[in-house]
Amino acid sequence: MVLSAFPLADDPANGKECSMKIQAAVLRARGAAPPYADSKPLHIETLDLDPPGKGEVLVRIAAAGLCHSDLSVINGDRPRPLPMALGHEAAGIVEELCEDVNDLTIGDHVVMVFMPSCGHCLPCAEGRPALCAPGAAANGAGTLLGDGVRLHGEGGAVHHHLGVSAFASHAVVSRRSLVKVDKELPLHEAALFGCAVLTGVGAVVNTADVRAGQTVAVIGLGGVGLASVLGAIAAGAAHVIAVDLADDKLALASELGATAVVKAGPDAVDTVRALTGGGCDVVLEMAGSVRALESAVAMTRRGGTTVTAGLPPHNAKLAVNVMALVADERTLKGSYIGTCVPTRDIPRYVALYRAGRLPVDKLVSGYLRLDEINAGFDALQAGRAVRQIIRFDVDTPRVIAS
Repeated sequence: MVLSAFPLADDPANGKECSMKIQAAVLRARGAAPPYADSKPLHIETLDLDPPGKGEVLVRIAAAGLCHSDLSVINGDRPRPLPMALGHEAAGIVEELCEDVNDLTIGDHVVMVFMPSCGHCLPCAEGRPALCAPGAAANGAGTLLGDGVRLHGEGGAVHHHLGVSAFASHAVVSRRSLVKVDKELPLHEAALFGCAVLTGVGAVVNTADVRAGQTVAVIGLGGVGLASVLGAIAAGAAHVIAVDLADDKLALASELGATAVVKAGPDAVDTVRALTGGGCDVVLEMAGSVRALESAVAMTRRGGTTVTAGLPPHNAKLAVNVMALVADERTLKGSYIGTCVPTRDIPRYVALYRAGRLPVDKLVSGYLRLDEINAGFDALQAGRAVRQIIRFDVDTPRVIAS
């Protein structure tokens, strides 16, 4: 193992492996009542982080984004084993490697991916790493891909969120959860590519296979939804219609290049169908709402495709008109991590960003310190923010979201 200097929690002379002390945002009970700035569901705790084991890497976190997937664990919509150190969209710098990791070096910049892929199961063999079976099992159990946890706090083990746990100063993750990126890409921008961009753009180009000249609508303009708007524009869609309840997000969608914006509500379906002469070729639902998904299906033309990457409560059900599904030759598809191959797609999306064709930096609403995280989730829940970034690479980041 290549060692790096960090504080020791155990004495090697006693035969124990060395661990380091880190700061992390830990969820110990779900369902806290907002405002979270008062109820404080996330506690900033000092944890012991074990050194990387076989196939693992120690990463110093530089930046981590606040996402609705984190919020859904906090409010209980996505039950996860507790206690858990949250955070799954991040970028950082490699500080230590297990000796069997030979394709990264200390100092490399990496984006963290929230679905590790083993490379050997049937979905991985089919080129669908987003559906990796061992990766899904590990994420559900709150462990790393190599099994077990590397975080320990008061009372015992602390689970990993989606193999990452990025709301922390450092993280030990599987090598299969990392994609190396160019050091010229600022890490607070690189973090966006681990979830918002990977999921939103991937849903457009991989899941929906949007082609030049098609009409596209996006319902739900959070970080993932607005990334889908950008992806549809980059893919050459002739018309991109953005749908949301929030006027400021509709204004941002227009600024990003949406050809039309529609206020979500009872008239939204009729408005979109009128704008497109009967419905869109592709409609993407990114709101995580069954009602939004029903609207997305209704906005889709006959023979068109509806894609959902939103994550409603785990027990939500959708009623589908089977006759219309058959007679109209409709397609309804789910999209997880944008049906991406991260090692292929992240470099492609970064290249588009650096060429000015995917301006994802405009999705950033503000920067936070780790101790402001609960207030940040208040802003996210209230729809006042698109993507807030916790920055560990500066002492006092400017807070923009309010």
